[in-house]
Amino acid sequence: MAKVLVPLANGFEEIEAVTIIDILRRGGVEVTTASLNLDEEVQGSNGITILANTLINYVTADEFDMIVLPGGIPGAEYLRDDTRIQELLKEFDGMGKKVGAICAAPIALYS
Repeated sequence: MAKVLVPLANGFEEIEAVTIIDILRRGGVEVTTASLNLDEEVQGSNGITILANTLINYVTADEFDMIVLPGGIPGAEYLRDDTRIQELLKEFDGMGKKVGAICAAPIALYS
């Protein structure tokens, strides 16, 4: 079964994150959400709070086949500025694994 990581930063766009997670899970893909915060609660740009599966500190690129970044402002900016995300993106790229980014999130790919 394919495994996808969806990191969540405060200010993520809820519809983008939830749609990614929902569609992939319906398709039989194992999706792990990871909070950039000190706990699993992450607040979206429209005030909806999501409880992530884990913290970003506890994941490695080896565990996943793909990483998908949801957009939203300031969420995408936090992804761009987070050294842990940047390191994961480099590892995914170096391993030839797939990287996806929606809407504003491609700004995280150009750091």
